[in-house]
Amino acid sequence: MDEKIKSFSDLRVYENTYKASLRMYNEILPFLPAAEKFDLSSQLSRSSKAIPRLIAEGYAKKHQKAGFQKYLDDALAECNETIVGLCHCRDIYKINENLCNELISVYDISARQIYKLAEAWDNFKSRRRSGIGDHSLN
Repeated sequence: MDEKIKSFSDLRVYENTYKASLRMYNEILPFLPAAEKFDLSSQLSRSSKAIPRLIAEGYAKKHQKAGFQKYLDDALAECNETIVGLCHCRDIYKINENLCNELISVYDISARQIYKLAEAWDNFKSRRRSGIGDHSLN
């Protein structure tokens, strides 16, 4: 069933990455060693929080020809960066390996959702410019 998207918060990928960023902040980052404060901890904090922020910011620029697309591309890159950071947490520091694997899965699925959303948005914008098709995205 197609659902109308009225806000960035209606996007499942936004909701999933927002929840995952909270888990990262509360369940992974506190357990990294102090030596990682300015490297892995800082990077994971930034990348995991950037994903839902980029989706929200990009959605606000959805009327621009390439606005939303650029933010989705950046969100996809941040997903990949977050996955690598979680692999480091799991493989180097043995931090809650099951949780790391769970979050890696969330970010992997999210990266694929972002890619598909970017494709759908590109197709939607093309149809809209040509006057073909409806205006539902999901």
